[in-house]
Amino acid sequence: MSKLHIQWLPDWPKTNSKMCRVNACDREERYDKLKEEFSEKKNVVIYPNGHLVSRASDYIIYSVEAEAIGKVVAEYGPSTKQGAIVGGQTSCKAPEMEAFEKYLPEDVQIVSCHSLHGPNVDPKGQPLVLIRHRATDESYNLVSSILSCFNSNMSTLTAQQHDRITADTQAVTHAAFLSMGTAWHANSQFPWEISRYVGGIENVKINVTLRIYSNKWHVYAGLAILNPSAKEQIRQYATSVTELFKMMLSGDREGLEKRIKTAGATVFQHVDSSHEDLLLKDEVLDRFTLGTVGDEERMPNNHLSLLGMVDCWWKLGIVPYDHMICCTPLFRLWLGVTEYLFRKPGLLDEVIRISIEDNTFRSDDLEFTFAARGWSDCVSFGDFASYRDRFEQIQSYFAPRFPEATRVGNEMIRTILERTT
Repeated sequence: MSKLHIQWLPDWPKTNSKMCRVNACDREERYDKLKEEFSEKKNVVIYPNGHLVSRASDYIIYSVEAEAIGKVVAEYGPSTKQGAIVGGQTSCKAPEMEAFEKYLPEDVQIVSCHSLHGPNVDPKGQPLVLIRHRATDESYNLVSSILSCFNSNMSTLTAQQHDRITADTQAVTHAAFLSMGTAWHANSQFPWEISRYVGGIENVKINVTLRIYSNKWHVYAGLAILNPSAKEQIRQYATSVTELFKMMLSGDREGLEKRIKTAGATVFQHVDSSHEDLLLKDEVLDRFTLGTVGDEERMPNNHLSLLGMVDCWWKLGIVPYDHMICCTPLFRLWLGVTEYLFRKPGLLDEVIRISIEDNTFRSDDLEFTFAARGWSDCVSFGDFASYRDRFEQIQSYFAPRFPEATRVGNEMIRTILERTT
């Protein structure tokens, strides 16, 4: 994310020279490589370590893994320039604020931030959260002015509000897509090559799953493991998936239908019942595909992952539309496809029928249920090593398709943003 920030530096105001210079570093062994990479950027100064950056800078952003924030701030925090402003870009603010309060000098002010998108996404129009933890009006306004160069939609939250909202909008969304990838890997499937995963909703599932696995594991691990709210929600998602799958296996059509429609009616109760304002429509969903299987071979799906999501929101009392102002592009896509399913009664009835009468997806659903529970256990145990191992094993399996998935995914995100901003 720090490199993304530097790319936007030319748009910063030139009236204040301090705002036009960036001091940066990485781990010391990467100093020479980083210095060469930014040799053409005259307003970027690369230092060997964080002590030198901290001594020279008026506003310091820690862009490190959430798991490592305490260790890194403990090492470099005492070197912070007197009266400087410090912030972080971690996805979980509780450990970040704890580290800042513990290791930073008392004269240092704290204004943190979080760009709610990945480094490969244009920040224009994307949500950007500011967290004024310990700062004067002057310092807060300075940070807001600096970050305005991204042209993002800025909002201000407390650290606690941030962590709750990111849990609501990101943690369970990531868990769903991680579980899909795990299930496809377990079944030795490349879903875009088989007729069970053709068109519409399947395009979103495949593209977003690959997009997540193309990123670094710690982006998702820190948010899930270090955020207490996230643990609860990921556990509920696994529970919802498991209970719905058992109802499908037992043939309890009446019970399944009642539970699914009750959940949908609650989650989408404040949304217009017409289909005119759907976040995603057929012509959008069908546009983005990685496969070559024709639409004529499309097969109906019971969409356990989507049913589990809405059931989870219902059980936790989450209204997903409440957080649209600071939700990620992936969450908007996920909300778009769940809304598409639940606000089309005919499609939802077909999904319920397929869930009971058609066994085509049983093996896929079994592996998906195992995967959802496995990721939940990993998060509950706080096991970063296991999380990384699971993630990178599946990442290597899908790696050959990452470039194309990133390209198609960017197009999908641009499309959904056009409809929701």
